[in-house]
Amino acid sequence: MSLRYQISIRILLIALLILILGGSIAIWQARNSVNKEVDASVNLALQLIKLSAGTMTTDATEWLYRLSALEQTRHLNIQLKNPSGQVLDITGHQLNPDNTEDNPPKWFVNLVASDYPKVEYPIKTLDDTQMMLIIQANPLDEITEAWHESIAFFGSVVALVLLTFLAVQMVFNKALNAIATIVSSLQCIETGNYKKKLPHFATQEYDNIARAINHMIDVLENTRQQNRSLTQHSLKIQEEERQFLAQELHDELGQSLTAIKVMSAAAAHQGSDTKAITREISAICDHLMTVVRSMMQQLHPLILTELGLAATLEDLVNLWSERHSTMNLSLDYDDEAIEQLSKEATIQTYRIIQECLTNIVRHAQATEVIISLHRAIDSAQLHLCISDNGQGCHPEQITSGFGLLGIQERIKSLAGDFDLQSQPGEGMAINAYIPLAHQ
Repeated sequence: MSLRYQISIRILLIALLILILGGSIAIWQARNSVNKEVDASVNLALQLIKLSAGTMTTDATEWLYRLSALEQTRHLNIQLKNPSGQVLDITGHQLNPDNTEDNPPKWFVNLVASDYPKVEYPIKTLDDTQMMLIIQANPLDEITEAWHESIAFFGSVVALVLLTFLAVQMVFNKALNAIATIVSSLQCIETGNYKKKLPHFATQEYDNIARAINHMIDVLENTRQQNRSLTQHSLKIQEEERQFLAQELHDELGQSLTAIKVMSAAAAHQGSDTKAITREISAICDHLMTVVRSMMQQLHPLILTELGLAATLEDLVNLWSERHSTMNLSLDYDDEAIEQLSKEATIQTYRIIQECLTNIVRHAQATEVIISLHRAIDSAQLHLCISDNGQGCHPEQITSGFGLLGIQERIKSLAGDFDLQSQPGEGMAINAYIPLAHQ
């Protein structure tokens, strides 16, 4: 069900409720008004009759005709009953029942009209004839006026409802056009088209939404560019590693194996110095073992699988301390927290620390580096903090390079959180919160 249809239905229901409530109030007021008007007319007629009956100088019938001609008695039926029982109607205010144009509907009359009492008042004529004056309410005039007033009232209400409905529809057309434009833009974003931007809207709320979506488009485009650059960089590194391994295999293993083959062939000849050849082959094998260990260390440190992350980090710290003697490198960790890391998290944590040390050596010019791994307070996460006392920088100035971007992607792949704190001349601190595996 569309928004336009829902609100239109609600407006019509509210208008109908207003009409029903207004109609009930109008009928109640009309009923009270008719009752008051009829009572006032009856009381007025009685007062006039009482005042005039004692000073009657004309025939009773003529006097009553003059009385009924007054405007105040238009809501009354006045009849005169002689001693013989004959009833003479002397008023002319009754409405024609057949005049449907002036008469209100019967249902309206039934709702407004009440049971009005019949008043009888005895009078004497000039010849001392005792007659009975009968006064009965005839509220049709007043009910007709109430009907016309109600028609005017409901007509005004219906006109206002229609104007309100048209105004709401005009506002809806404008609002729904803006919504259609926003939905169209979101559909373009869904397909990966980040070039189409939303225009400015006259309505502030829609303009705020448009600005937010345009900002989101810019962020998505930047993120896509970063991911594309990171993917290309990863492929480049992968190709360089393959090229390096191929070169190592060719230069070290290939040449060494060729030398071993030549020496083994030479050892087969009579008179060859077998002991010297054996020593040479043994030396070549030792060299090959060193090369293989180095290649395996670059691909994946076996100590990480065999002894765990703590021993691997200690070996890594010792290795970097030997290579960079001017840098004081310290390691502080919680064995229990480290052991709760999953296999994937263990490898990624090691790579994160390795990448951070590489960045510090290349860019930070730091003399002190602290690596800390502890369980986060009140959280099932490992808090990894790598801080240095290097030159530092403003975080927003870090726009190039793939080291930090790669670190962020590794942390995101573990559903962790990343935070970088740095100021020029105050070093840098990288905080990573990595979820621990459930035990």
